[in-house]
Amino acid sequence: MERIMGLDVGDKTIGIAISDPLLITAQGLETVRREGLRKDMNRIDDIIREYNIIKMVVGLPKNMNNTIGPQGEKVLDFVDKLKEKFDLDIVLEDERLTTKAAERMLIEGDVSRKGRKRVIDKVAATYILQSYLDKI
Repeated sequence: MERIMGLDVGDKTIGIAISDPLLITAQGLETVRREGLRKDMNRIDDIIREYNIIKMVVGLPKNMNNTIGPQGEKVLDFVDKLKEKFDLDIVLEDERLTTKAAERMLIEGDVSRKGRKRVIDKVAATYILQSYLDKI
């Protein structure tokens, strides 16, 4: 069963979500604490193998005026490194407001501030991937 992986790439963490085998829904998988490019790539590789990932959807943070700022440039650099390491289709998905939407959902679910901090990136990755799945 093939799946798609969603990534929310930040400076300190990477939120990871995966699709169900039917490519209909996204589920949060984990938040990876960034400890260096090699470890980041090794963890992503482990997930690709374990879940038979065929495509990655990476959230691209854009400014509200549709330009790409410093954080967007960092994500594009990370995507270049993903392309060097993995022979997979990598799609960029506009992630404006996904973290805000994820935080709002967690607050409405009465998740504590500490709890939100632990899962926000995984939830944002889920929003990014679900947005892509809804389009296809």
